[in-house]
Amino acid sequence: MSALTPMVDVLGIGFGPANLAVAIALEELAPHLSVAFLEKRLGPFWQPNMLLPGSDIQNHPLRDLVTPRNPRSRYSFTNFLFEQGRLYEHLNLPLHYPLRAEYAQYVSWVAGLFSDRVSYGCEAKAVELVQPSEGMESHYKVTCADGRVRLARALILAPGRTPHIPAPFDGLADPRVRHLNDYLPALAESVAATAGQCRVAVIGGSQSAVEIVLHASEQSGVRDVVGFTRNFGYRQKDTSPFSDEVYFPAFVDTFYRASPEHKARLRRELVHTNYSAADIDVLNQLYVRRYEQSLLGESRLQLRTCEEIQACRPSPSGVEIESRHYLEGSHHRQSFDLVILATGFLDLGQGDRQEPFPPLLAPLVGEQHRGELAIGRDYQIDLANGVPVYLNGLCESSHGMGDAGSFSLLALRSKAIVESLAAQLAASEHRHDA
Repeated sequence: MSALTPMVDVLGIGFGPANLAVAIALEELAPHLSVAFLEKRLGPFWQPNMLLPGSDIQNHPLRDLVTPRNPRSRYSFTNFLFEQGRLYEHLNLPLHYPLRAEYAQYVSWVAGLFSDRVSYGCEAKAVELVQPSEGMESHYKVTCADGRVRLARALILAPGRTPHIPAPFDGLADPRVRHLNDYLPALAESVAATAGQCRVAVIGGSQSAVEIVLHASEQSGVRDVVGFTRNFGYRQKDTSPFSDEVYFPAFVDTFYRASPEHKARLRRELVHTNYSAADIDVLNQLYVRRYEQSLLGESRLQLRTCEEIQACRPSPSGVEIESRHYLEGSHHRQSFDLVILATGFLDLGQGDRQEPFPPLLAPLVGEQHRGELAIGRDYQIDLANGVPVYLNGLCESSHGMGDAGSFSLLALRSKAIVESLAAQLAASEHRHDA
C-alpha cells in the first residue's frame, strides 16, 4: 500500500472553516509540510442548507479565518471583498454583522485557493494505526467510503460535531423528521409532497430555531408553522461585552486550567452566550410577526412555549407530536408533515448531550481513554502511540466556548495546532533518522 499510496505529513479530515483556517496556517507557518484534506461534501460549501435570506453570521467580520493571527494575509475577509470589487459597498451596508450568504462566498473563495490539496466527495470511514516497517515510521491509514486510501504522519480532525437528536426523536428513521442541517432541502421535499400544504414543526429555542420559524412562515407552500420550546419564551442571547470575552484567546487558557467543577459552573453561567437563545433582531421580527397575524385574525404561525415533547408518532398521514405544558400539566397533540430539530450538537464527554469521542476515532481509542479523552492545550489527543492526532473545533468541554462553532478563535486555534504539529513532526523525524 505504501509503495502505491504517497504519504503526506498532515491529513485533515473535513474541510469546513476550521480546517480551512488550518490550511492557511500550514501554508503561512509551516510551508515545508506536505498536506492533504478529505471532505465528504462534493464542493467547498459552508452551511448550504441554512443559507436563509437575511441571516447573518453573528460574528465580527475581522474574526475570520486568518486576520486575528495574520492581519496581512491574502486570505482575509477584507481582501476577499477587495478582490470581488465590493469593499466599499460592503462597508456601506447598514448591518452589524455580515450576511451569511456573503460569508459563505468568502469561505468558498478561500477553499478554491486550496483546491489542489482537497479530495471532495471523500468521506473518511476508517482510521487505523500502521506500525513501523521496512524503514517507515508509524503512521495513519485513512480509508474513505469509496475505497480511496490516504496515509499520513499526523491527523487533524474537523468533521463537525454530531447532531443532537433528543428523545423521543432519537432512533426514528422517518425522512419527515430532520435535523436543521438538512432544513432547506427537507422543506422543499415536504412542500412538493404536500402540494403546498406543508405543516412544519420546529423544535428548540436557539438562534437557528427562530430563523427557521421565521423563514418557514414566509413560504407560500407552508400552511402552518409551530415553534416548540421548553422555555417560558424565546430568550435573547447574552451579548454583553463582558460575556463576549469568552471568545478571547485568554479565556481559553482560563477555562482549560479550571477544575472540572469550575468548568461546569462556567458553562452553566455562559450557556446563553451561544445556546438556547437568539439575537434580538430575529426575536423582534418573530414577536412582531406573531402580533401582526393576530391583527389579521390568522393562526398560521403558532409558538408553543413551556412545552416539553412527550412523544413522536409517525404515521402515513403525518408525524404526530405530543407535548406537555409543564406549568398547566395539559397535553397537546398535533400532526406535521415536517419536523425540524433545531436542537444543537453533541460535545465531547460523558454527560448529557455528549459523546466520549468522535466516532471515527473508535479504533484508536484504547480502554484507558473510553471514559474521557485527554486533550492537550494544543488540541492534541493523548493516545500514547506517538503519532499525532488533533481535534479542531470539537473541544468545547475542555477549551471553552471558543470551540462552540464560532469563527471567533479559528485563526488562533489553527496557529496553536500548526505550531505544535510542526514541532511534533520535526521531533518524530529526528527520532526516526537516529
